[in-house]
This record gives sequence, C-alpha cells and structure tokens, in this order.
Amino acid sequence: MVDAQVPVDDGRCFACGPENPIGLHLRFDRTGDQSVVARTTLAQLFQGWRDIAHGGIAIALLDEAMAHAAAAAGYRGVTASMSTRFRAPVPLETELTVSGEVLWRRRTVLGLRAEVRTGEALLLSGEGHFVIKGRLSDVADHRT
Repeated sequence: MVDAQVPVDDGRCFACGPENPIGLHLRFDRTGDQSVVARTTLAQLFQGWRDIAHGGIAIALLDEAMAHAAAAAGYRGVTASMSTRFRAPVPLETELTVSGEVLWRRRTVLGLRAEVRTGEALLLSGEGHFVIKGRLSDVADHRT
C-alpha cells in the first residue's frame, strides 16, 4: 500500500496526464539537474477572452513546470504557494515554451520559478514554494 502522503501520478493529471482526455498533455524534458522545458500549443478549448488562454490555464502551465522541475531534482511535492505576474496575454493556437527550475531547498520546502514564452517574448512568470512529500523514487508510476 502507498503512503497517502506521497503523491502518485496515475496518468490522469489535468496538465500532463496522458490518460486525461481533456487535459493539456504537457511533456517536459530535463534541461539540467533541476530544470525542465516543454513546448505546447493551447487549443481554443482553453479560451478565456477571445483568442486568449484562460488565466487559470496559464497559471496551470507554471504550476506544472514547477512540479516537473521538482521531479527533475528528485522530489515529489505539492504546491504550497505561488505568485504570478502576467506580462502579456497568452495566445491560443501559438507555440509556447514553458520552463521551470528549482532555485533552492530548505528542509522540506523547495523554492521554484517558472515562465511561459512565445519566441523570445515573456508572457508570464511565477515563483512558488512546494512542500516535499517524498523522493521521486518512492513510487513507481508515470513520473518514474
């Protein structure tokens, strides 16, 4: 039996789960020991205002980049807090680059940063704190 405190990726995550039929299906690649990047194009399904991604969807991109950066560093964690700065609307049907990195670790807390760009233009960025709930190797699932 899996400890209820250790997050398990069963493939149904809204942001990255391959088993979620309405999800974003993000796929992150490691760019370092504590950093990741993904490329995605948001469909009209994720619209807020006309031709612009809903703000909650944009924030989900940042949150997921931070979660995968934590995994790149070897940790499973959950979001404790996050601050976001929108610099420009996030367009639909346009390739986006989503990146995340771990900035620091103190005891059971990770400090992270993430951003979303189109080309060189920074659209939004965020910083967050994740509470470590285990090592990536603690459970065999879709993350390992």
